[in-house]
Amino acid sequence: MLPFQNALAGFCSLVTLILIATSFSESKPPDLKIAYFETDATPPIGSPVAYAPARSITDSLSARGVVLTGIGKPIVLATVDWITIANEGLTKFSQKLAQAAGTTADRVSIHVLHQHDTPRCDISTEKLLEKHGLGGKHHDMKYLNRVMDQASLAVSSAMKRLQPVTHIGIGKAKVDKVASNRRILGPDGKVAIVRFSSATDPKAIAAPEGLIDPWLRSVSFWSGDKAVVALSYYATHPQSYYGKGDVTAEFIGMARKAREATTGVPQVFFIGAAGNVAAGKYNDGSQAMRAVLAERIEKAMTASWAATEKREVSPQNNWSSQLVQLPPAAHMKVDSLQNILNDTGSPAASRFGAARKLAWLEQQKKGAGIRVSSLRLGGVRLLHLPSELFVEYQLNAQKLCPEEEVCTAGYGEGGQGYIGTQIAYTQGGYEVEPRVSMVAPASEKVLMSAIQKVLK
Repeated sequence: MLPFQNALAGFCSLVTLILIATSFSESKPPDLKIAYFETDATPPIGSPVAYAPARSITDSLSARGVVLTGIGKPIVLATVDWITIANEGLTKFSQKLAQAAGTTADRVSIHVLHQHDTPRCDISTEKLLEKHGLGGKHHDMKYLNRVMDQASLAVSSAMKRLQPVTHIGIGKAKVDKVASNRRILGPDGKVAIVRFSSATDPKAIAAPEGLIDPWLRSVSFWSGDKAVVALSYYATHPQSYYGKGDVTAEFIGMARKAREATTGVPQVFFIGAAGNVAAGKYNDGSQAMRAVLAERIEKAMTASWAATEKREVSPQNNWSSQLVQLPPAAHMKVDSLQNILNDTGSPAASRFGAARKLAWLEQQKKGAGIRVSSLRLGGVRLLHLPSELFVEYQLNAQKLCPEEEVCTAGYGEGGQGYIGTQIAYTQGGYEVEPRVSMVAPASEKVLMSAIQKVLK
């Protein structure tokens, strides 16, 4: 063989080897690893919770979640047994967990479970309240900072305990008699009855279940034959009765605890898009119903676990996020809100509401925005959305990925309050009232565009 032919043959062999190596690299499953973390988040007696000072601890609260590596920089997914995390509260918490995991804050998604006898975390609102002599009445900053620091330490510790993920499990089951739509429309297309978390009105109880997502979805991470952690997703307001300061993780926390005791597998629960969904049709608000609702959730978690299909880790994994600015509602006027906050003769609840609205407007003016993100893991999408948005957003997201399972975690950024659909603002009802919803009807278009982008 001539020297030129030898060189050409050698070159072709080299190219072939490179192509084989490249093909192997592209098809090789990622080096995906995961670790679970948890810390106590129970407030001290006397600390403010949503509607009253904490007078007793029915059961403990927690901050928990997972750290994932192998898909670019580490990803942190967390839930906290609080009613809301908002504005600078969410920013600070995200930054702390990001630093602990060695990642960036845009790869951290923190959600609350929204139990109502639990604390609020909103540093921005607290700063405004302090300036007007109302500090410490709604937020216990010493306690909140302690939980954030403890969660950061838990994440740092988890980074030392990462386990390889060989399989991802996906399962789902219908939940029987828990969720029902809160907004019952009359013949004129307007809200005729608002059915909250509990109901005793015969008309509200007799009304149809309405639009919900009946499925509880579970995603589990496996290292060989061992389940490392399980994530559950279900859309409903998670309270049975509340308001007197008896701290509790509610029926979701009870079901979560029961499953951990049964399986020995850590459980992380995410509440879906449930701004207009609660247990009102099936819950009379009695103490006995809390255990009944917990049993129904646990039953669905058990069935979802039994239906789990394990799949080998796929190379088709990615993280995608979008920062969006939702347009403020027409009623969000800085001057009028500032007047209410300044007026010492105004009811304390009105001044608190004004401070919350001003805090959110200030953060949006600074460009804080609201982050929407998605983690793709082969045939499953974990979608992360802001607080108190309607179930329609979750159902529409599922339509965007008909061949994959979309698991929605709502109750992220809570500063803006409820996010209705555009038509909901013409229908009336509690969820779109100025006191609880700070965004304009056009928010639906902005938010759905962001959801479409992160699921693309």
